[in-house]
Amino acid sequence: MSNYIIWNDKNSQDLKGLIISELPHISRPAMRVQITEVEGKSGDFIDDIGYSSYDKSLKIGLYGNYDIDEISSFFSGSGEVIFSNEPNKYYNAKINEQIDFERLVKFRTATVKFHTQPFKYLVGEQAVETEITGETTQILITNQGLEKSKPVITLTGSGKVEVSVNGYAQFEVNIDDGYITIDSLLEECYKDNLNTLKNRSMGGEFPTLNTGENTITWTGNLTKIKIHPMSRWL
Repeated sequence: MSNYIIWNDKNSQDLKGLIISELPHISRPAMRVQITEVEGKSGDFIDDIGYSSYDKSLKIGLYGNYDIDEISSFFSGSGEVIFSNEPNKYYNAKINEQIDFERLVKFRTATVKFHTQPFKYLVGEQAVETEITGETTQILITNQGLEKSKPVITLTGSGKVEVSVNGYAQFEVNIDDGYITIDSLLEECYKDNLNTLKNRSMGGEFPTLNTGENTITWTGNLTKIKIHPMSRWL
């Protein structure tokens, strides 16, 4: 099967005359560290401070009839990219560097660099939505990835609600107008897709999910809970 990418929901195979001649290698991002030297002590202290963003490069080519303007437009901007050697994962990426399209037309080859964020996510993962009835006070959520994930949780109800993950209290919110969303990846609490920030209505920590099954419990008046696990890998 030919190489391809899906960039912002558009498949490179749909572009006339474009070839993906070489895909990026599958690799892990580097860990960023902080090194501290202490006067009078041998060696140093190394603290991990998070994974680095990095570039994933692919090589493209041309054949037959092609529309260079269409190809130029395709390889621009930011969004989600899927590479055909990892068809069930997507990366958040941006094309920062200018592509030499003159070289592409002249020599029929060029390199495209995607500046990618360190984690990759599961394609097509669905949020789990549960109507709260009777005495329901917990649900099970699975993080299918191999790294801790940062879920997006939407709570529908009223008043003060406290939420725990795997038996540990994580956060509390005051729902004063129907529902509220807690986005651990953005570290924002909001309503209406970030149109109305609600950070002052939240206390505690933005939750994470361990690899595998997680138990979500709560106290307070909830009528519905919706959780997107955001399963992820390095």
